[in-house]
Amino acid sequence: MMSMMYQAYQNHMDLTAPWRTGAAAALKYLNLVPQGAADRMYGRLAAALELISRSSLTYARPPYGIGSVTVGNRELEVTEEVAYATPFGSLLHFRKVDGPEQPRLLLVAPMSGHFATLLRGTVKTLLQDHDVYITDWHNPRDIPRSEGRFGLEDYTDHLIDFLGQLGPRAHMVAICQPSVSALAAAAIMSEDNHPARPASLSLMAGPIDTRIQPTKVNEFAKSKPIKWFEDNLINYVPMQCKGALRQVYPGFVQLTAFVSMNLERHIKQHIDLADHLAKGETAKAAVIKTFYDEYFAVMDLPAEFYIETVRDVFQEHLLPQGMLMHRGRPVNPAAIRRMGLMTVEGEKDDICSIGQTLAAQDLCTGVRTYRKVHHMQAGVGHYGVFSGKRWNNEIYPLLRDFVHVNS
Repeated sequence: MMSMMYQAYQNHMDLTAPWRTGAAAALKYLNLVPQGAADRMYGRLAAALELISRSSLTYARPPYGIGSVTVGNRELEVTEEVAYATPFGSLLHFRKVDGPEQPRLLLVAPMSGHFATLLRGTVKTLLQDHDVYITDWHNPRDIPRSEGRFGLEDYTDHLIDFLGQLGPRAHMVAICQPSVSALAAAAIMSEDNHPARPASLSLMAGPIDTRIQPTKVNEFAKSKPIKWFEDNLINYVPMQCKGALRQVYPGFVQLTAFVSMNLERHIKQHIDLADHLAKGETAKAAVIKTFYDEYFAVMDLPAEFYIETVRDVFQEHLLPQGMLMHRGRPVNPAAIRRMGLMTVEGEKDDICSIGQTLAAQDLCTGVRTYRKVHHMQAGVGHYGVFSGKRWNNEIYPLLRDFVHVNS
């Protein structure tokens, strides 16, 4: 039965845990052996033990690891503080010790099978010129069922609550999937004349209207009825976990789908990792290990949130058709006024194609033309919109100036 697959997977992981623990322990002792004539034999053994010890996923959030940041010509210490929390997510503040006053910015991370730490590079760049907060979502497998459901409306409510904590004139930057909820939150807060409505909204590679140049991801979402997703992808959290029997789209199922899209590349990476370890090329091995430490840290998605996102955003396109509802009231992007709006897209984005995020500009008819900015970044795919050299050198300076103008 599909819904018990997660339990079977967890049982298997628990049974094989001693092997991984033993391999990790043996590797520690092996590293104490003096280097000498038998280096190659030890190298191969070390590589094998390393791969065995790494042959599992982790369901705990990796550290952000941002200890300091350069602001102007000063190196400032950064500390993480939970400014506000609910059972489903924390408003995490990257506080700069003795830092200057800078625009407050809420970075909205996607709920897409990985933790918000996937955006650590984005955070580090933003910290140079902004007082940064992030939506640090909790793993549903660790949230007791008694805490209730978490759907698309709950996500939007969290953004409104988090902005309320930041206070007036903060800025909101949404990465990918939550662009829909970010636009909805901004519309509702504008309509209510909420004192903490954001001063600017930036949507980066977000699926505002997936009818425009549909990608393979969009086509898959429309290729099957919603019942197929419920029957084939939703599982119960295993009994060993705090969130036992909560319904989720499991992280390991999502990761399997991601890996299968580029299976040959992932196999080659692990062959290369073993080769680097056997040859003692620790720096090269470290690059691959760091990537997979993050990639194999997976987070489940609440079933309601996943199903409602597939249905409302990717199948029925409710927002661009003016049919999206929030707590019984229509979401009206035209209500957004006195707010800057920036949209960013990547030329080679195969997840959220050109035009899908730009669609927000047409929906927000109440925003003055001079407060609207759109940027299409040449030569980047989906992740290049918010990470890497082009983000740092070409996209970020535009975003920084946009926020500054609207502060």
